[in-house]
Amino acid sequence: MKTLFCYVGSMVESYKPYIAMLLVQFVYAGMALFSKAAVAKGMNPFVFVVYRQAFASFALAPFAFFLERLFIIYSYTLYIYIYILLSVNHSQLTLSLNLYYVAINYTTATFAAATTNTIPAITFVMAGLLRMESVSIKHVYGIAKVLGSITGVSGALVFAFVKGPPLKFMNWYHPNSQKQIADTSINACSLEDWIKGALIMLAANTAWSLWLILQGQIIKEYPAKIRLTSLQCFFSCIQSCFWAVAAERNPSAWKLGWDTHLLSIVYCGVIVTGITYWVQVWAIEKRGPVFTAIFTPFALIITAIFSVFLWKETLYWGR
Repeated sequence: MKTLFCYVGSMVESYKPYIAMLLVQFVYAGMALFSKAAVAKGMNPFVFVVYRQAFASFALAPFAFFLERLFIIYSYTLYIYIYILLSVNHSQLTLSLNLYYVAINYTTATFAAATTNTIPAITFVMAGLLRMESVSIKHVYGIAKVLGSITGVSGALVFAFVKGPPLKFMNWYHPNSQKQIADTSINACSLEDWIKGALIMLAANTAWSLWLILQGQIIKEYPAKIRLTSLQCFFSCIQSCFWAVAAERNPSAWKLGWDTHLLSIVYCGVIVTGITYWVQVWAIEKRGPVFTAIFTPFALIITAIFSVFLWKETLYWGR
C-alpha cells in the first residue's frame, strides 16, 4: 500500500506542470473574453493595463512578503533589480500587454486567443537562436518541433486572413438578417481594423515570447518567484501609467464603477497577472520556456466555445 501511494505521489508530481499549464489556458481564455468586453464597452486599453498591473501588484505584495520573507535577508545587489526593471522595459511585459489590448479593440476575443498559437513558434525560434533550445531534425522530436511551429503559425495566419461563410449551427439571429449579425455583435469590426489588429497582435506575441525567454535567466538570479512577479507587475504598472497619461488626457477615462470594467480589471489583475504569471514562472523553472508556450493553442478552443455562448460571436468556415 505504501508503495502504491508513493507511485501515485510520484505520478502526480510529474504531471503537475501539465495540469498547471492547462489551468493557465482556461484562465487566459477568460482574460480574452473579459478584456474584449471591457474594451468594447469603451474602456481605454492603456488605462486598463495600468489598473490591471496595479491590482496584480497589490494582490501579490502580501504573499511575497510573508511567504518569501527569508529572501529579504539575502544580499541581492542593485544589479538584479535593475535587470528586472529592464526585462519589463525592453519590449516585453509592458509592451506586450499594451499592444494586446490595442489589438483586441480591433478584433475579437477568439482571434486574440487564435494568434497566441504563434507564441510557441516565436519562442522556439528565439530559444534556438539564443541556444536555449536544441534543434535536431535528425530526430523525431526535432522534426515535431519544427512542424508544430510551422502549423501553429500557418493556422494563425489562416484565422487572420481567411473568412468563409458564417457557421449557423447556433441560430442566435434571424436567418435572413446577416446585417444584424454584423451590427449587433460585440465582435464586429471592419477588414481594415481586422488586419491592423492582426499585425499589432503579432507584435504583442513577439514581445511576450521574449518575456518568456528571459524569465528562465532571471529566475536563476532571483529564485523568489512571487516576489519576482510582484516586482515585474509593479514596474510594469509605473511604465504603463506614463504610456496611459500620454495617450489618454480625459480624467473621466480613469473612473471605475461596479460594472464590467471593474470585474475585468480584477480578473485580469488578480487571477491572470497575479496568479497565472507566478504559475508560468514556476513552470518555466521546471520545464523551460518552450514547454510553457506549447500549451497556448488550448486557449483558442476554450475561448471560441465560450465566445459563442457568452458574447454570441459568429464563427466562420475556414477559421
